[in-house]
Amino acid sequence: MGIRILKPGLLSTVQDTGRYGHQKSGMVVSGAMDTLALKIGNMLLGNALAEAALECTLSGPELIFERDQLIAITGGNLSPQIDGVPLTMWKPVYVREGAKLSFGKATSGCRTYLSVYRGFDVPEVLGSKSTYLRGGMGGWEGRALKKDDFIPFNAIYQGQHKFDWSAGKYLYPDLSNHKVRVIEGPEFGHFTAESIAAFFSQPFAISNEADRMGYRLTGQTLQRHETKEMLSAAVTFGTIQVPAQGVPIVLMADHQTTGGYPRIAQVISADLTLLAQMQPGREITFELITLEEAQALLLAQEQQMNQLRQTITLKYG
Repeated sequence: MGIRILKPGLLSTVQDTGRYGHQKSGMVVSGAMDTLALKIGNMLLGNALAEAALECTLSGPELIFERDQLIAITGGNLSPQIDGVPLTMWKPVYVREGAKLSFGKATSGCRTYLSVYRGFDVPEVLGSKSTYLRGGMGGWEGRALKKDDFIPFNAIYQGQHKFDWSAGKYLYPDLSNHKVRVIEGPEFGHFTAESIAAFFSQPFAISNEADRMGYRLTGQTLQRHETKEMLSAAVTFGTIQVPAQGVPIVLMADHQTTGGYPRIAQVISADLTLLAQMQPGREITFELITLEEAQALLLAQEQQMNQLRQTITLKYG
């Protein structure tokens, strides 16, 4: 009982909310690039928020359901279809045995999430089902999915078949927005006034050197007052480092645990979804806000998520 992969798509991996508690030993967190979409997908099915789903990038997979199942698709819109019929996102969808799920053109964003009732039956590694590609661990055999892979379900859904409601999309950011909010990084003051001004006034583009580890940007080069060596220091999802050549790198879900480049800024948690859904070639502008503002935005998002969970619980009765 599970799904069989007919075509793997560009990059399809099993991801949950991440592998926490091991960074002190050098183990990266990994997890979904867009945890908001992942969590909403799990909410729609009554799953635990951290349950694993399939993360599909730019070109989604084609797969067959070998048992009836309840699914939800959230995140970027990669034009999902069931047996050639467009599938509505952001709601529970009952899928019958033998149905084929496929994807088409990316109309918004670049990462979509396929959640299934009670998740996928893959082993946990250090407390997480997330795939860490560079380490070859977690998920399905520590790698991206391939043709003929069979991913089993944890459980078979046996409840209602029709759902006349959808939920959660109102929590999702406008993916056409190009402005990403940041707070000052620890080495913010190491950069010249001209570079600081350029960082917030000039657009940067996501280069083709963009993956789950980080996005290398192109645009204005940034200069420090002094180009002295730094000791390695902690970094996290959304940390913006500036190597010696002066072109920023935004660290993403598979980021290393420490880095030796100055950290000019940190993308706020509430904007990580927007960043995760940006394709190579997309322009970004940065807006500076305070730590207090960033905390308030995250708290508001968490409150909305709690309200959504309560609403969905009532719909299931």
